[in-house]
Amino acid sequence: MLSRVSRTSSLLPSSALPFSVAYKRYASSTATMRKVNKVYASAEEAVADIPSGAKLLVGGFGLCGIPENLISAVKKQGAKDLTVVSNNCGVDDFGLGVLLHSKQIKRMISSYVGENKEFERQYLNGELEVELTPQGNLAERLRAGGAGIPAFYTATGVGTVLVEEGGFPIKYNADKTVAIKSEPRESRDFEGRKYVLEEAIRGDFAFIKAYKADTRGNLIFRNTARNFNPPMATAAKITIAEVEEIVEPGDLQPDEIHLAGIYVHRVVKGPTYEKRIERLTLDKGGLTQKDAKPKNDAAVRRERIIRRAALEFKDGMYCNLGIGIPTMASNYIPKGIRIELQSENGLLGMGPFPKEGKQDADLINAGKETVTTIPGSAIFSSSDSFAMIRGGHVDLTILGGMQVSSEGDLANWVIPGQMVKGPGGAMDLVASGSRVVVTMEHVAKDGKPKIMKACSLPLTGRQVVDRLITDMCVFDVKKGQGLVLVEIADGVTVEQVKAATGCAFE
Repeated sequence: MLSRVSRTSSLLPSSALPFSVAYKRYASSTATMRKVNKVYASAEEAVADIPSGAKLLVGGFGLCGIPENLISAVKKQGAKDLTVVSNNCGVDDFGLGVLLHSKQIKRMISSYVGENKEFERQYLNGELEVELTPQGNLAERLRAGGAGIPAFYTATGVGTVLVEEGGFPIKYNADKTVAIKSEPRESRDFEGRKYVLEEAIRGDFAFIKAYKADTRGNLIFRNTARNFNPPMATAAKITIAEVEEIVEPGDLQPDEIHLAGIYVHRVVKGPTYEKRIERLTLDKGGLTQKDAKPKNDAAVRRERIIRRAALEFKDGMYCNLGIGIPTMASNYIPKGIRIELQSENGLLGMGPFPKEGKQDADLINAGKETVTTIPGSAIFSSSDSFAMIRGGHVDLTILGGMQVSSEGDLANWVIPGQMVKGPGGAMDLVASGSRVVVTMEHVAKDGKPKIMKACSLPLTGRQVVDRLITDMCVFDVKKGQGLVLVEIADGVTVEQVKAATGCAFE
């Protein structure tokens, strides 16, 4: 380092100066490379140089931990034709959804469309390019980009049109024909199992949200608002962090810093935060008999599935439960059984819903519902969360399905041309090697079988289901054998199961 100083004409050779003096002069001469004080006066100033056509990496999960002031600032700034990498795209009128409405986004790289109707509408009508990617792959592609790893192999998406096979629509024409298709991935076998090659993601700018920063850019996140923010920060050329509080260097203890300032180039304090809660879910206590609503047939069928799914829990298990019926199964955990619930947005040890007035916008589950922590809970980033999943550390996954085949193939994330939810974390979960239990009603609303010889919808995973629980029965999936009927619900006959099932079983 000091030899570089000796070749600088404006400085004396380092041998003529005490080390401390030479070092100080060198440090001051390189100050233009990295600002010591990275604080900007406003979000508008921090985003002023973002050009049209830039690639933005944006943190957050749902509406939790989103950089809402930076998003608003870039909307006012007017940069267009943006490629935005984010787990999802906010809601219609908040978060990244406002950039959709202003038509500033050309392409979204996301794992989940969710309930954003404008996102879905623009995609299906050919107004927006959408590159869907499994949530864990998205997190790892970002982490790899920040670590200088150009690509990596993963089992997630093997045998699917979205990942390995390619050909899934990225952009539609106005007449609903496909204008741009996804490319197939290279594959390779390791230890007898197939993996696909995923390329890293890098960006021009990252917008992230943290709780607290010092002027050197060291960051602390709060609760599950951490989510995708750390991997986004590491993978960008210029990272802009908006925070709720800025302190001086030394005010944060070194071992409490979640993200080192080396990754952060600009810091801005948000003037206000709406922190909108997408799904406020409260613990209102047990309903009295008077308050309880009478159950219709559909509710009775769902409760039957939920109660049976709860019997899958074994003491000490680490479990990941999907949105809807799987999550509700945790309300019926048998006495004497303790499990740890893992939520892929970065929470292990998920507690019950909060009491009214105790909800926290920075503490949600993967279904974007408000939750609480319990003694022994841990919080981490999305990339760490999917390392747990991909590494096989989760014992049990329970998730919903649209279709299941006789060989254990699962489809649960899209109806092409009609409904696009996105894969979210489902593809990663079913490829992880954990036990996979699918819960769903036996037939569709129109009475057609959802269990069939081969799925007609795009797959989430091929030969990944271990057990299928419906309102009529329980099937196990045996490799090389197919479906085996192991239980029948009360009041249901084998003949009724055969009539409602679109394939043979034992």
